[in-house]
Amino acid sequence: MTDSFKYDVVWPRGKRIDVGGKLAKRHKSLEGKVVAELWDWIFKGDVLFDVFEQELAKKYPGIKFVSWREFGEIHGANEAEVLKALPEKLKQFNVDAVICGVGC
Repeated sequence: MTDSFKYDVVWPRGKRIDVGGKLAKRHKSLEGKVVAELWDWIFKGDVLFDVFEQELAKKYPGIKFVSWREFGEIHGANEAEVLKALPEKLKQFNVDAVICGVGC
């Protein structure tokens, strides 16, 4: 004798909802722009940002960088404080664009 069972099946990720945020206007060039470096301190950002600075300076005269050291770790124990202060710091340094390095 077999018992009849009924199972409800659900998708574990839930329903996808797009909120439709707008993207920021893109710069035509980084020439003469101020670029901030944000990093989660997980994978070799200290090395990679040095390379980014060297290579982007070759391509975009007058580009300036605000080091990741100015902002603090964007992922970790002080994450909430660092991110809360971020908008004001970006204004303080007159930042035009951001390179955000997140490693796994």
